[in-house]
Amino acid sequence: MGATGQARGAAPAGSARERQVSDFTELTRRVQETGLMRRRHGYYWTRFLVLTALLAGTLTAFVLVGPSWWQLVTAAVLAVLLGQVMFLGHDAAHRQIFESGRWNDWSSLVIANLYAGMSYGWWQHKHSRHHAKPNQIGADPDIGTGALVFDPDDVPASRGSGLTGWFTRRQGWLFFPLLLLEGLNLHVSGVRTIFGRGPVKRRPVEIAFVTLRLGGYLAVVFWVLPWGMALAFLGVQLGLFGLYMGAVFAPNHKGMPLVPRDAKIGFLQRQVLMSRNVSGGRLVDLFMGGLNFQVEHHLFPSMPRPNLRKVQPAVRAFCAERGIPYAEATLLQSYAIVVRHLNRVGLAAADPFQCPLATELRSAR
Repeated sequence: MGATGQARGAAPAGSARERQVSDFTELTRRVQETGLMRRRHGYYWTRFLVLTALLAGTLTAFVLVGPSWWQLVTAAVLAVLLGQVMFLGHDAAHRQIFESGRWNDWSSLVIANLYAGMSYGWWQHKHSRHHAKPNQIGADPDIGTGALVFDPDDVPASRGSGLTGWFTRRQGWLFFPLLLLEGLNLHVSGVRTIFGRGPVKRRPVEIAFVTLRLGGYLAVVFWVLPWGMALAFLGVQLGLFGLYMGAVFAPNHKGMPLVPRDAKIGFLQRQVLMSRNVSGGRLVDLFMGGLNFQVEHHLFPSMPRPNLRKVQPAVRAFCAERGIPYAEATLLQSYAIVVRHLNRVGLAAADPFQCPLATELRSAR
């Protein structure tokens, strides 16, 4: 059974789905026997305390340095630290840190809202939809048409000519520069949700934490720095934060197959076929917050981050046994794949039949 439908002469759909469920059950049994699903409290408490100390040290340095253009270096350091904070919040949101859902929820609120100024409720709702149906058209919010187009069939109707068409045909090359605005977009989206009517479980707490964090942050920045320097500081910090987040999340699914709206795929195949791992050593693990093991993370989202590297060989071997393609590339290779894919999709604005992916999807549908 392929990603978009059942091959002629194959087993009935019910039998295929039952086999897929059985496959994932078997994989889950093997993984649970390894003990890798057990929580790693020491690891997470250490990371939390180290990040807290580094943020406190950065704030102290910011105040001591005072009005100086060297503060742009401080802004860059802060952008990286806040990226690491968001990885920790991501782990808490996936119930990786504690057994208790309540403890994980409050950890996410403190880490994301109070430390990073981001709305946990907004992000959790969006990210849960992505995990449920990665790369499925109309279901995964991460591939919805906005500034960028991921579905070739959206191009002719939405952006064919003019400045928008020019941008779309070059969207792959413009992807990384555009990420410089993503930090601002993440904050604005979260604020609009918690102060609006979006789905937020603990709205008063989120409003209090985000207001305290963003209000206090801006107050300190404009107290220490003159207006022009303060705006430059905020521009560098938000720009690099957005670039960092996009550079980590983009390689995981962009350029992987798109799933038609009405396609039904088993959980194991869905999560493996639509995800791409990023190969590398411990520095890549640190840079990407463990999200370089995207296949394993999607299969076992509550597995503690440090165990993903340990479980990878078993998952890769299991996929090989079942004949399920397992995608992996280096970080630079994955970036090249993303850029090529976005440019290919964007070229459909000039001639949709020149886009191989569009032709493939049309024939599959």
